[in-house]
Amino acid sequence: MSNLTEKAIKKLNNRGVEIIDIAEIVYDLQKKYISTLTMDDCIKSVCTVLEKREVIHAILTGIAIDEAAEKNLLDEEINDIIKKDDALYGIDEILPLSIVNVHGSIAFTNFGYLDKLKPGIIGKLDKLGEEMKQCHTFLDDIICAIASSAASRLAHKNRID
Repeated sequence: MSNLTEKAIKKLNNRGVEIIDIAEIVYDLQKKYISTLTMDDCIKSVCTVLEKREVIHAILTGIAIDEAAEKNLLDEEINDIIKKDDALYGIDEILPLSIVNVHGSIAFTNFGYLDKLKPGIIGKLDKLGEEMKQCHTFLDDIICAIASSAASRLAHKNRID
């Protein structure tokens, strides 16, 4: 594991996200398609996704923007938009699409599904943000992208003809 990957995982952990949290979402996405699927398979797939440079850069960039918004370091107008996770602000979805685009159409469709449904840690990030006064505008979508990509990897690996 590279130093940058370790840094990205540590940043995720510091924001309340563990690899197992993402793996649980992956498991729920793929369990009806892969009868032999285990949580270990899902964890390994998440870890493989986290090794990609595009993923690491998206994680570090998204969290940095969220943290800057928390500290009110951005211009007031954009800071407010990011802090309140304005529904018409789509940039928080665009950054994570750099992750999804590496992993194909299954990742892309799963991304939209997860972004609307907000299962597991994705939904919990909103609550954590309110309780801890944190901003997770970018992070929740980054988690959607990582989970979607890990699920896509498993789908392609376990293709049934």
